[in-house]
Amino acid sequence: MSTKVFIVTPPFTQLNTPYPASAYIKGFLNTKGIASTQADLGIEVILKLFSKQGLTDLFEEISNRQLAISNGQQATGNGQLNVANANTSPEANSPLLRRGAGGEVNEAKGNKQQATGNEQLKVANTNTSPEANSPILKRGAGGEDNHATTNEQGAGGEVEPPTSDSYPVVPSPQFGAAGQAQHPSANNQPLSANAQRIIALKNEYLKTIDAVILFLQGHNPTLSHLICREDFLPEASRFAQLEELDWAFGTMGVQDKAKHLATLYLEDISDLIVECIDPHFGFSRYAERMGRSANSFDELYNMLQQPFTYIDEILIELLHERMLTVNPQLVCFSVPFPGNLYAAFRSAQYIKQNFPGVKTAMGGGFPNTELRSLTDARVMEFFDFITLDDGESPLECLIEHIDGKREVGQLKRTFALVDGAVKYIDNSGCRDYKQADVGTPDYSDLLLDSYISVIEIVNPMHRMWSDGRWNKLTMAHGCYWGKCTFCDISLDYIKVYEPVAAKLLCDRMEELIAQTGQNGFHFVDEAAPPALMREMALEILRRNLAVTWWTNIRFEKSFSADLCRILKASGCIAVSGGLEVASDRLLELIQKGVTVAQVARVTSNFTQAGIMVHAYLMYGFPTQTAQETIDSLEMVRQMFEVGILQSGFWHQFAMTAHSPVGMYPEQFGVLKETEHVGSFANNDIIHIDKTGANHDKFSFGLKKSLFNYMHGICFDYSLQDWFEFKVPKTKVPDGYIYNVLQEDDNFTTKPTAKVVWTGGKPAVTYITKTKKGRSFENASLTFHDKKESFTIQVDKEQGEWLTAFLDKAAVANKAVLSFAQTKQSYEDAGLEDFELLWYSKPVNTLREFGLLVL
Repeated sequence: MSTKVFIVTPPFTQLNTPYPASAYIKGFLNTKGIASTQADLGIEVILKLFSKQGLTDLFEEISNRQLAISNGQQATGNGQLNVANANTSPEANSPLLRRGAGGEVNEAKGNKQQATGNEQLKVANTNTSPEANSPILKRGAGGEDNHATTNEQGAGGEVEPPTSDSYPVVPSPQFGAAGQAQHPSANNQPLSANAQRIIALKNEYLKTIDAVILFLQGHNPTLSHLICREDFLPEASRFAQLEELDWAFGTMGVQDKAKHLATLYLEDISDLIVECIDPHFGFSRYAERMGRSANSFDELYNMLQQPFTYIDEILIELLHERMLTVNPQLVCFSVPFPGNLYAAFRSAQYIKQNFPGVKTAMGGGFPNTELRSLTDARVMEFFDFITLDDGESPLECLIEHIDGKREVGQLKRTFALVDGAVKYIDNSGCRDYKQADVGTPDYSDLLLDSYISVIEIVNPMHRMWSDGRWNKLTMAHGCYWGKCTFCDISLDYIKVYEPVAAKLLCDRMEELIAQTGQNGFHFVDEAAPPALMREMALEILRRNLAVTWWTNIRFEKSFSADLCRILKASGCIAVSGGLEVASDRLLELIQKGVTVAQVARVTSNFTQAGIMVHAYLMYGFPTQTAQETIDSLEMVRQMFEVGILQSGFWHQFAMTAHSPVGMYPEQFGVLKETEHVGSFANNDIIHIDKTGANHDKFSFGLKKSLFNYMHGICFDYSLQDWFEFKVPKTKVPDGYIYNVLQEDDNFTTKPTAKVVWTGGKPAVTYITKTKKGRSFENASLTFHDKKESFTIQVDKEQGEWLTAFLDKAAVANKAVLSFAQTKQSYEDAGLEDFELLWYSKPVNTLREFGLLVL
């Protein structure tokens, strides 16, 4: 096929690593011999904006706008600065004309800044002082809140974040929450003291910005010493929390502390952009309120008729250059989140106006969940095609159609404009590709050494989403559980479960290591299957791969202490999973398939193995009472106090159209506010809970308490202290979680369990001992692991059997012994009382050092 495909991730997703959908699609196209190029325009816009030249232009733009305001020019109702002779024609918006033709300023709507995906919902407090925005400690007037994004899926079938739990990728109380101090300069209001301070320190920002970006990219590590002196970076309101954080820096190295200070520095600049230039700006989303279940396309469409914003101009300039260089016939936009929807439409609009012969298409998590009932024909002014669910097969059909080899009526899971109306077409007759056949993600073309690692808060697990670059893979398509009532289990990305073989996963890991030079992996599964995780861990160890990886899981009882240890040995450093509502009644209503006690045991197993645990927490599920909310918080408090959780994030339940709760609300005691189905986005459903509590008012207290628990403090505070209204006393007994962990789980070894030895070969010596005139010959087995050496002594015959057995059970062997085979081998050697040996002190010592039953 001759079609050239340009795969674009529009601004903004993540700073530290590419969103993987484009790499998945490019990897698939490679298997078909289809030439393609990919770009993450989000990181490219950030790098252009946060540079010495970018800040020079930014400060000049702010100066010009302030001068215009002082000269009496008025901001119009849509936030556009009414500049004399402002040309709003498409030509005026050409990126080659720079800024001056548009000059608009978008006005913030109200005093709420909504954000999903990686961002925050700023509500409940109009106090915009630095102290009010500090996330640390006590119960101040913070007002930070988070709102769940809709389930997100990339165009390549991968899902990120863990959509079975519907949580944001970066559950942070701070970074990216630009816009919390929305001083409406577009409405001719004077600049805030914070903005004035940043502008006054202009030269300091210009002096430091390039060096800081290089440092955050990992190219300038020695700068950390200068940053940590705390007299190098200019400081504005974001640094107000430093005194409260000083205690935490004791747990951080110089590099980490410098990253955190540099993060605050970037956030200060972001606040300036939001206040003076563009209230829609955020590091990992742009104008995402426009995409949040916008039943009508009107507001977004009207916004797209306005002149380019300042950020638009940077984006379009980059896009224009790429279009000339790549010269594609088809541009595919991957839109995982509401926060990059606007940029996708703005980019597609520019392509249609300036490159009319190029076809445009959209896929990804947003259309997969929000646009399934699309009827508004105006959308097709921007996109020729919109595909749903796994993107490989629909995209192949599109390319064949553009090549003239397939009629439009033979497309697969695709919206197109037919006879002036939006039509959904799914008549291709071609099947979706098996996961074994979609190829290895290809990260070529992306600026892998230019992504920015930031540390928003000092919690080590919490930083996984923002610090470091991860190669992304999927162990299994869909969810093997597929029963949670809040989840989109009716959609293919959850419903269709298909695991990938462990050997193929490791083949792909080795390919990506060779391709990217990086050995860190984030498996973006809905919920990674325990059995597959075990097999992958064994294969990693057999291949002697040095990798680091983490993934999303369900807190299954299958995660025994030994399984967690083999996962750790293979390089697993963290897991995230849904505890949801820490109430057994509600967990049953959710059909989560776990209990609070089970979650406690599993998280303890991970923690004891040295694997960090992040828990997704939910409040506001239908029929949840105030008592259950407080009891859930107490369960979470105890889990943090005993050290079995390291990180967490509270999410308020959101009813979605494709979940059992959304489809059958009457079964859960709630009502839809309306049955109306919009012509544009339809996913989040406003609902009325007739029996539950007023969930909104619990939001701030839950998040503020959790933030402190994540820092290991305030466990002795009364739960009432976190709320400004009367709450019930918890009914959870003191020490409930601690006591659960002391209970014997009555774990019995299955005959089919696999027995694996992860240690090395012992040095064997024989010792003769005499007791009461009788001589006994013992075997002394000495082992050396990476940290220490140890010795066990057993009877000579048992020692000889153990030596041979450990060699057969070595993880390097492809054939794995079962527990039943182990016992049979012992008895075949003429030895007696296998259980007596197996549960003896010498074998227990071996169990501690790597003899695992899986």
